[in-house]
Amino acid sequence: MKTIMKPEFWKESVVYEIYPRSFKDSNNDGIGDIPGIRSKLDYLQQLGVDILWLTPVYVSPNVDYGYDIKEHHDIQPEYGTMDDWKELLDDVHRRGMKLIMDLVVNHTSDQHEWFQQAISSPDNPYRDYYIWQAPKEDGSAPNNWISYLGDSMWKLDEASNEYYLHSYSEKQPDLNWENPKVRHDMKEMMRFWLDLGIDGYRIDAVNMISKDTSFPDAPPSDKLQANAEGFYKNGPRIHEYLHELYTDVFSHYKMFTAGEAASVSIDDVKKYTNPDREEMSMVLMIEASKVCDADNDMWQSKDWSLHDLKEIIAKWEEDIYGQGWMGIYLSNHDHPRLVSYLGHEGEYRTDSAKMLAMFLLTLRGTPYIYQGDEIGMTNAEHMKTIEDVKEQQAQGYYKQMVEEKGEDPEVIMERIRAKARDNARTPMQWDDSEHAGFSTATPWIPAHSNKAEINVAQQLEDKDSVFHFYRKMIGIRKESSALIYGKYACELSDDPYIFAYTREWNDEHWLIILNFSKSSTDLQLPEQLVERIQQSELMIGTHGEHSEEVVQALKSGQQTTLHPYESLAFRGLSILDQ
Repeated sequence: MKTIMKPEFWKESVVYEIYPRSFKDSNNDGIGDIPGIRSKLDYLQQLGVDILWLTPVYVSPNVDYGYDIKEHHDIQPEYGTMDDWKELLDDVHRRGMKLIMDLVVNHTSDQHEWFQQAISSPDNPYRDYYIWQAPKEDGSAPNNWISYLGDSMWKLDEASNEYYLHSYSEKQPDLNWENPKVRHDMKEMMRFWLDLGIDGYRIDAVNMISKDTSFPDAPPSDKLQANAEGFYKNGPRIHEYLHELYTDVFSHYKMFTAGEAASVSIDDVKKYTNPDREEMSMVLMIEASKVCDADNDMWQSKDWSLHDLKEIIAKWEEDIYGQGWMGIYLSNHDHPRLVSYLGHEGEYRTDSAKMLAMFLLTLRGTPYIYQGDEIGMTNAEHMKTIEDVKEQQAQGYYKQMVEEKGEDPEVIMERIRAKARDNARTPMQWDDSEHAGFSTATPWIPAHSNKAEINVAQQLEDKDSVFHFYRKMIGIRKESSALIYGKYACELSDDPYIFAYTREWNDEHWLIILNFSKSSTDLQLPEQLVERIQQSELMIGTHGEHSEEVVQALKSGQQTTLHPYESLAFRGLSILDQ
């Protein structure tokens, strides 16, 4: 039997996500590119990350900025050439780091040769590479499924009077994984990049590739997006398909897979990632980044408490322990900035960014850092009107709510400003120059004006910066088997402001204390935690001398006060009484 706790490089690594379009522009056309990434590898090595994940750099019409692929086997010209990419891969490996690519398996661009062939005739051999259905008797769509953009998931091809399925934009038709030829050609594409030497894949929307092919109507609901996930997520053949990919492709390479799989149960995660089942290496934990999303409308926010976040973390950390593996995925290119939704953008930005770094890097599971989080970058400021917004889901929501339903444009824009993907896609802030050191040309999306206060150059010089805190935390994690593999237990579970938990592995034990509040918070530890601290040392704290004072008070059993977002990590090397 394969053991869940078997050491693997991808369990012990820290992954850094690069959104190439916004990372670094080398030829000053306003668009980030592959040579720009190469120019910053020393910076990434200094940070201490091990694995670089590139979001799609394949040929694309850019309807969804790379997630609509036109040609799987070549590089988007605005990002560089295949030779540029190969030089990047060589440079990454020469530094002892690894590179993974984004694998988009659910859909292609409508400009892909497969779809161009498919739509040309119902008799074309590529027709069944996609999902087609006849209209209902009245000519309407085959069912009531709603896409992630808020429109029907079905687009009529008038020439053939058949509808094709698209979970996202109508320009991103879903592939038909029931067709063995699709699976064959997708596996060939996967081998192409693996044979060039990449170290794995982040697999986009992986749990959507098996649909309920009876295509029933979704039950009535008030959901404005994706009302039918129960019919196309974690579907009837998903485990068969993933096992086939593992057997035919993944098992033949020294690599790992990280599945983006929203709307999964813990039982699903165990099935996807238990090595005995031979499917995927890990599933990315997306729930925390959606903690504030309303159930019926992803663009609206709901009230949430720290208890809600504790429950999400406990579910993944405790219930999966020993039965699967996950990636800790608190922010990414599709969600608001980490410090903006879980921390504080204003007075306590630096303190909250450090607290969130400690949180991310002391949980079990492979941590993922999104570019710019390591310097505390914040949400965008350029979205005054819908014309300023780049990403398609926000544009679709505005059309649905304002143009079709007559909602107040400013109300809808407020929601978009808080949630749009543009927030995570502003240029990386390298210095305080006009375009933040990203480019000398006007960027494809505006740089944030806070580049003067938040930039890499300044933080490299400041040893107390967010960057250096991330670097220290990465170093601490790499030296600790307990932080990588250890058991998790939540402490002070009812405290509304303090998130505390332990990590244990053999005789190494940790206690993490995080003040998730913009206010000073009183802390009185129960006797068993006082005893634990007495057998531990403070490895790192966020507030210097004050953190040392807090430690002395805690060790003596006294009540003390944590500053806003103050955080502490204690480590002990003794066998604890249970």
